[in-house]
Order: sequence, then structure tokens, then C-alpha cells
Amino acid sequence: MNPTQTMAPAQTEVEQKYKVIGTRPIRHDGVDKVTGRAVYGADVQLPGMLHGKVLRSPHAHANIKSINTAKAEALYGVKAVMTAADFPDSGSRTANLGELGEVPLKPMCDNVMASDKAVYHGHAVAAVAATSPHIAEEALGLIEVEYEVLPPVMDVLKAMDEDSPLVHEDLYTDELGEKSAKPSNVASHTRHVKGDLSQGFAAADHVLEREYRCATVHQGYIEPHAATAMWNPDGYLTMWVTTQGAFTVRTSVHQILDIPVSKLKVIPTEIGGGFGGKIPVYGEPVAAVLSRKARRPVKVVMDRTEVFQATGPTSGSYVKLKMGVTNQGRITAAETMLAYEAGGYPGSIVALGGICMFAPYNIDNTTIDMYDVVVNKPKTAAYRAPGAPNSEFAVECMLDEFCERLGLDPMEIRLLNGAKEGDIQSHGIPHPRIGCIETTEAARDCEHYQTPLEGPNRGRGVASGYWVNAGLTSSVTARLNGDGTVTLQEGSTDIGGTRTSIAMQLAEVLGIPVEDVVPSVVDTDSVGYTEVTGGSRVTFATGWAAYNAGQAIKSQLIEQAADLWKVDKDQVSLADGVITTTNGDSRSMTIKELAADLSQKGIDVGSRETVTPQNHGGAYATHVVDVEVDPDTGKVTILRYTAVQDAGRAIHPSYVEGQMQGGVVQGIGWALNEEYFYNEDGLLMNSSFLDYRMPTSLDLPMIETIIVEVPNPGHPYGVRGVGEVPIVPPQAAISNAIARAVGVRLGDLPMSPQTVVKALSAKS
Repeated sequence: MNPTQTMAPAQTEVEQKYKVIGTRPIRHDGVDKVTGRAVYGADVQLPGMLHGKVLRSPHAHANIKSINTAKAEALYGVKAVMTAADFPDSGSRTANLGELGEVPLKPMCDNVMASDKAVYHGHAVAAVAATSPHIAEEALGLIEVEYEVLPPVMDVLKAMDEDSPLVHEDLYTDELGEKSAKPSNVASHTRHVKGDLSQGFAAADHVLEREYRCATVHQGYIEPHAATAMWNPDGYLTMWVTTQGAFTVRTSVHQILDIPVSKLKVIPTEIGGGFGGKIPVYGEPVAAVLSRKARRPVKVVMDRTEVFQATGPTSGSYVKLKMGVTNQGRITAAETMLAYEAGGYPGSIVALGGICMFAPYNIDNTTIDMYDVVVNKPKTAAYRAPGAPNSEFAVECMLDEFCERLGLDPMEIRLLNGAKEGDIQSHGIPHPRIGCIETTEAARDCEHYQTPLEGPNRGRGVASGYWVNAGLTSSVTARLNGDGTVTLQEGSTDIGGTRTSIAMQLAEVLGIPVEDVVPSVVDTDSVGYTEVTGGSRVTFATGWAAYNAGQAIKSQLIEQAADLWKVDKDQVSLADGVITTTNGDSRSMTIKELAADLSQKGIDVGSRETVTPQNHGGAYATHVVDVEVDPDTGKVTILRYTAVQDAGRAIHPSYVEGQMQGGVVQGIGWALNEEYFYNEDGLLMNSSFLDYRMPTSLDLPMIETIIVEVPNPGHPYGVRGVGEVPIVPPQAAISNAIARAVGVRLGDLPMSPQTVVKALSAKS
């Protein structure tokens, strides 16, 4: 069994030979990380540094009547105490969220530190800075908070009821562009319409209508949030942060604290995982205010309970889906309602769920209604393909149910309806060149799918998935050194080896070994504006910036060589790290030789590049899983798993495989065990890795990967983002496998042992 395969591009694609791209070099930051020299958020140490701790609400929903910090301030070793009153008045100010537009600033401020009400268990209400973490912890117990406890609303559907308790009395629904007449927990209702549903359902031979639920789940990154702030008396603020986007932190802190970005520098540390959860700010503004008050550096590090209670999980959701198909399996119509939890403040990722839901298929008639709903849980954050696993879970489960009823092969129904270039998506945008069909064909033809599965209580499941990917803005600065190496500065946090995948693209342009490119992730003062590491955009967009930098350096080297040789630059070329003349006189020199000459002359060769590419291209995956179900205990064992995915062009195949395998693991956890468990008072009861059950190596087989390459025409090297789509298919694939194994279809996640046993008991 070969655990990793790379499928050749479709025959219509032009295959290119590369020197660096497609190889598997050792990552540049590997030695520092395996030896412990890499500096993570909690490792930052500054002279005179204080330790910050945050007091959190013991209630899920409560008005804050008063906060008395006098006793805490009097405790020996306490240097500063803060509440929301120490933030500038947000008033009518707005926060600029880039492509998401302008939104009121107050919810962002209140999520960092509650002002008038706590809206989830663990909501920050005050903070202290002291000479030791123990003193800071003791001081928290001296802060007196008077609460008026209110009934919490914890379920997305119950929150939508007219008689539900209101999380915010001043929240009015944006109902298809019109404001509602009275307050509601529904922040917004939007809709996508394509074709004619009535005609579509009339053309169907079979119609199913089902409901699906996904529990609230957390990203589960190993490193907790950490931020250190040093606010100088001259007004300049420097921060060291574990984050997926240093510029995003800079923008958020600038807006919350109302300070100029010119007086704020963010230095990203190494990051121990994020998966979307380390994009929002939590302790950063708190550390900054405490530092300003104490006139000393302050470090705020969350413990694991705080991470679970107070940082953004992904949305719990409810999906109602109605779909019609012909006897041959052609999908004629689909109608859906998506209700996603936003947590304590508006802003769930329901819109992305709607965009991705039907993207693997060409369906002529669709209607998608999307509801953003507040509940008394932490404000949601992105989690790896945010919104897509919830909505696509419903579609992939229902397709399998149709297949079982009609006797259709799960792969063939996906090929029959598969999306192709030019097909109009449900939100009205045509597909560019995509690899949906090629990916499904590779899954159909793989050794795993072609091998019969035998044995009792065993089943095989199939599911496909799509993620939209992102482009956004990225910047790099590259400089040629005298020894022929290239220093590459970038603004993208490296989570999965992107230092190397970006450096490889620059190295490919120049034809030099990637080891001769020295990449580093730098602070916000040292490189141009760069969006977050998220949306599967870094190898695509920051890699494109590096490609442009390489082209600029290449042009400069050609010009310098032409000047040295007294020939026209059109008579000079650069390939494989060697500069040669093309006029027949056979002169040549290596980049290293020319670099040494230019260095002696004091000639600088380099480039600063910023790109905002638009044609990022979506990513597709199809997964195959075999499971065995213990009918007595309900335990589901994963026997074999194969993930097939279109990478466009696999810059570093090992990193692509790692992303595919990591997404599968998280999807398995989401499918079988992971969930936030709240009691009737809205208190989180499983805020530890002991009780929040994530998969370990003992729960998993070797995950086989097949990389398909259908180059993205919107990128110089054909790159498609790969980091997020692999988390989309596992939940449905496993549900479908369970159905094939024991004959029960489960539409609620997680499919825990007790859930499986209950379903089997109901069946019997």
C-alpha cells in the first residue's frame, strides 16, 4: 500500500519541468523548532515584565451592575488593574474589516472586555498586572463584581424564537436588506437564488427533506493565546504576539485603543497552531492597557480553560435541506436553510457555508437562506474552511442516501453532477478552471475504492468537499547578498511550512537551491501590508509576491551582467542559477559570482513586492473511509482512510500531504467526539483536553493521500490553496460509512458512541 500518490495532470494540461517546485527540501525553521530555540508567545521575556491575568464571568448571561477593584489594587505586587472603562469610548466608531466592510466597533471592544453585560461563560470583565502570576491570580479573587443573572439562550433554533431571551436588547435583524421592527437574536438573514425551485422539484423523481446539526467545536491548537505589550512613555506601543496575522492585530488594537498605526508595532512570534482561531484579538488590547497603566511590559497568557471558554470556536449549526433527483441521479433542485451560531456577538461564517454548500455540483435550481444568530457562547471565529463543513455535511449525507435508495455508485453520482469550468455557482459566480471531476475520478480509480470491504458491521463512505480559497494582499522584500544567497522577508505567519513553500517559488525563478534563500517572518514595520495566514492563501498569494520579487531580481541581474559584458540586455539570459549571453560568444557566470562582484561595487539588487491576486481558484477533495462499528458500545473505528485532493501545483508535496492528513484528523474528531458541552445554566463543562475529546494517534490509521494537479490558471505556477478543504469531507464520509455498516443514518454531529447506540436501539 502506497500511502502517498501524485496523480498526473489531465492530458489537456501542459506539463512543465521545475528544478525546485515539486521537491521536498528540509524546512528552513526546522532546526530551531526541534531544538527548542524557536520563540513562541509565552517565551517572550523583557526586563521588568509583569504578568497579566483576566477575571472572567462565572455566568453565561448577566448584566454587570458594578465592579470594585479597590482591594485588588491595594494588594502588594499589583501594579495595574483595568476594566472596559479603560478603553476609549467606542461610541459610534466603526471597525474596518477589509472585504467585510465597516462594522460597529463596540462589539469588538466588548468581546475583549465586557462593559455592561457578560454574554458567555468566561467573558472577560477585568484584568490585573502583577509582579508574579500567583499574585495576579490572587488579585482576581479580590475584585468584587455585582451581576444581575439573566436566562441564557444556548441553542441556535431556540434563539430564533420570538419569545427567546435576548442576548442584546438593541440588536435588530437585517432582513434581506431591511431592518426588523423589534429586537431579535437573528443578526441577519441573507439569500441566494438560482433558477426556479418549483420547476426543479417538478422534474425530480425523488425528493428528500432532512435536518442536520453540528455541535460547537474548537480548533484545538496546542499553544494557548499569548501577548506581551510594552507601551513606552513616548506613546509607542510594541507587541509580541502569537497570531495568524500581525497586521490584523495591529489594525484591531489600533481601532480598539484609538492609537495611530504609526505608533504601533506588532512582532509575530512562532505559532503553535491556529486553524483560524488566532486571527481575532483577545489578550492583546488588555496587555497594552495594563502596560500603559503600569509603565512596564506586561505579558498575558491564557490557560487551557480560558482558551476553551473565551476564544472563538466555530459555529454550531442547524441545516434544513430539501433536494430532488431523477432516477438516473441528476440533481434537479435544492433548497436549504442555514442557521449558524455567531456566539455572543454577530458575525458567524454562515455566508461562507452558503457559498460552499453546493459548489461541488452543477445544480440549475437552488435557494439558500442564511441566518446569523447570536447565542450565549463565545464569539465564533474561523476554523479551517469556516462554514463549509457544516453545510456540505448535509449535502454529502443526502446524496449518499439517494445513492442507497436508487442503487447508484457514490462516485458516479458525483461525476454525473460534478462542477466544471463555466458552471454558475449558487451565488451567481461562474467556476474558473477547477479540478472537481479529476479529483473524483482519481478517488474512484484509487486502490482503496477498488478493493472490496469485507466483514460484519463494516462500511465504506464517500464524500466530496469544496473550499473557496482566498487571495487578499501579501508583501515580501527580497535582497541579494554578496555570497549569492537571497534574504526574503515576509509578513505571513508560518504555520505549516510556508517559509519554505514561498522561498521555493523565488528560488525557482532564479534557478538556485532553496537553501540559498533565507526566509524570515518579520514585524509590521519591516514589510508591506500582509493579510492573515488563513483562507488557504499564503503559498498562493505570498508565494506570488515572492515570484514577482524573483522576477525583479532576475531582471536586475540580467541588466547588471549586460552592463558588465557591454552587450544589450536582450542578449543575456538567466537559467538554473547561471547567467549567459545568447549572442554566440558563450560568456557565462553564476549568480554567486555576479553577486560577489556587485557587492564589492556597492550595488544593491533586490525588490519589494505587494500583490492582491484575485484568481485564487477553489479547491476540491474527495475522501474514502472504511469504518467498523461495535453495535454493543457504539464505538466507531476508522479502518482505512484515503484523501484525494487537487493542489493545482504541489509546491512542496510533503507539506501538501501534511495539510491533507491534518484536515482529515480534525474532521474525524469533529465527526465522532468533539463538542462543547454546556449545562442548563450555560456553563461550559468540558474545558480541558481531558474532557474535550480530540483524536490521538491511537484513534487513527495511516491516512493515505493522493495529490491531483490541475494547475490554477490564476497563478504563475498553478498553485491552489490546500490547507482547508481536507476538513470538509470527513464528517459526511464517516456518517455515510456508518450507515453502510449498520444501517442507521446520523445527521447530528458528533456521532459519539452513545449517539450510535441510541440510534441502533431505536432501529431495533
